[in-house]
Amino acid sequence: MRPALTLCLALLALPALPVAAEEIGCTTTEWKLIGANHRVCVYAYDDPKIPGVTCHVSQARTGGIKGSLGLAEDPSQFSIACRQTGPIVLPEKLPAREVVFSEDTSLLFKETQIHRLYDTKRKVLVYLGISRKIISGAPGNAISSVPVQPWPGAR
Repeated sequence: MRPALTLCLALLALPALPVAAEEIGCTTTEWKLIGANHRVCVYAYDDPKIPGVTCHVSQARTGGIKGSLGLAEDPSQFSIACRQTGPIVLPEKLPAREVVFSEDTSLLFKETQIHRLYDTKRKVLVYLGISRKIISGAPGNAISSVPVQPWPGAR
């Protein structure tokens, strides 16, 4: 079997990340005569391994005919804000770095990823958002921090 075909089959066999985005809402940034408008959308992501942490990500979405057909490449413009939304209980074995969420932002070769890092010295969860372009690197990035603190009323 050819190496490229083997790699493609191996990538297809990887399990999908269980995190689903919940769309909070979108705002039009540019009206388009034909096709969907350009917009910025806000999504909520609950960390699947750390209950009590939610990240909100705003992301630019390309409209027009290509955007309506799912063929447009979304720009590498986004923002992330993560907060403690309930009691946080860290798992016993928390990886030093882990991809929490990944979404394609073009038909091929571009995705937005949210990575979780843990700053053990300061007891802070750090969420790093990157726009990953497989061929030319990751120009867009943003971070948000969540200090691990007791939750009022939790035992």
